[in-house]
Amino acid sequence: MSPSPRPHPRSRSRSRRRWIIAAASTTAACVTAATGVWLAAGSASAGTISGTLYREPSGTAVARWLAANPNDSRAQVIRDKIASQPASRWLSNFNLSTVQAEVSGYVSAANAVGQIPALTLYGIPNRDCGGASAGGAPDLPTYQTWVSNIAAGLGNRTVLIVLEPDSIALQTCLSAAEIAARDAALRQATTTLKAGNPNAKVYMDAGHSAWNSAADQAGRLVNSGIAVADGFYTNASNFQSTDREAAYGRSIISALQGRGVSGKTQVIDTSRNGGAAGDWCGDDNTDRRIGQYPTTATNDANIDAYLWIKPPGEADGCAFQAGSFQPSLAASLAQSAPNPPATTAPTTMPTTVPTTAPTTPPTTAPTTTPTQRPPTDPPTLGSYGCTATYQTTGSWNGGFQGQVTVTAADAAINGWTVTWTLGSGQTISQVWNGALTTTSTAATVRNVAWNGSLAARASAQFGFLANGNASTAPALLCFGS
Repeated sequence: MSPSPRPHPRSRSRSRRRWIIAAASTTAACVTAATGVWLAAGSASAGTISGTLYREPSGTAVARWLAANPNDSRAQVIRDKIASQPASRWLSNFNLSTVQAEVSGYVSAANAVGQIPALTLYGIPNRDCGGASAGGAPDLPTYQTWVSNIAAGLGNRTVLIVLEPDSIALQTCLSAAEIAARDAALRQATTTLKAGNPNAKVYMDAGHSAWNSAADQAGRLVNSGIAVADGFYTNASNFQSTDREAAYGRSIISALQGRGVSGKTQVIDTSRNGGAAGDWCGDDNTDRRIGQYPTTATNDANIDAYLWIKPPGEADGCAFQAGSFQPSLAASLAQSAPNPPATTAPTTMPTTVPTTAPTTPPTTAPTTTPTQRPPTDPPTLGSYGCTATYQTTGSWNGGFQGQVTVTAADAAINGWTVTWTLGSGQTISQVWNGALTTTSTAATVRNVAWNGSLAARASAQFGFLANGNASTAPALLCFGS
């Protein structure tokens, strides 16, 4: 897993919708806390799968924070109620050359301890409609190559795949032709993943209960190829109660059956739905709580698992950088949750995890060299009010994805500008978290409204997609105001 923050979808366009806020109802199988509802994990039957979900013992954002801050006053509750639980591994930093090895290592580690891994694929072009979690593949053919490389690393045991959050529920930025192309891409991706591992369980995006109607969402799922998938997931990165989502799922299943598609099951993201519902962002809302602990024992034949798709404590992109781990958010989510059920997850990485990449090569090997580059030598800190460092976070034949970190010097700044000379043949095709202007030889990115004010030594990041060769890291200049 890359040490840099990974973007997670919050469907920024959803901030313009009106939300339905509903209190979670209790049932005889529920344990009610002051601010949320947690279902008893138990060993009763569930949907179509059974077994223990895999908890990655190291390498996650929360694990890195705990290792660096063992004496922090928030560490105990974060360790006990969040880090102790399995969460989905996100594949969101687009890279053709390394993703197969990453998947193979992760899946093999889970297989070695007899547990079920969960992966979230988040690399489709124009993801998040260009919002705070923009990025992904530069085009659909390259995306399919990426999916093929993922499929080659899946092994042959059960693995849960959350396919492209927001890709079906959020289509407001796409034309009719683009929607049709995305639908075809999702069908192809599902078929490729199932062919790579027939035991893989692939779930497609169904938004959540306060978004599209069940009938509308079912129609979108049919168009996107739900017939070849195992089911759908709801509430990814959102806050709707488990009861609401289960009812919504039943309505979707019924609507699918009315369209001739049967046998589909649901997965619900319960990572943050134990408290208030409401708007899309949880960065500054202290009424959010973690929900049901992850399990396949859902006591509901329609629901295969309660998953933590969105790792608790990772930001949504409104008050903090999308995907960055924020201990204050994690502690707030966990503070009133009950103690989790006993777990048998390993505390150290199994010794059987492969240390080398799989022998099956990626479908396409990029021609560029290292994807994790050291920062360029910046000006002396404080020379221009800020510094900027660069990292290539993805590359493919003919293009690459870059990330720039802007850091204020010893005094606060109210705005920043980063400029660099483009390499031979390089052009910038997309920027997120910044405003781009270019000439034939140079690129300039200025802050947007929400990330320009930085306290002393504080940082912000922006990313971009580029055409051309990434072999030469740019020499960045940063100017603070």
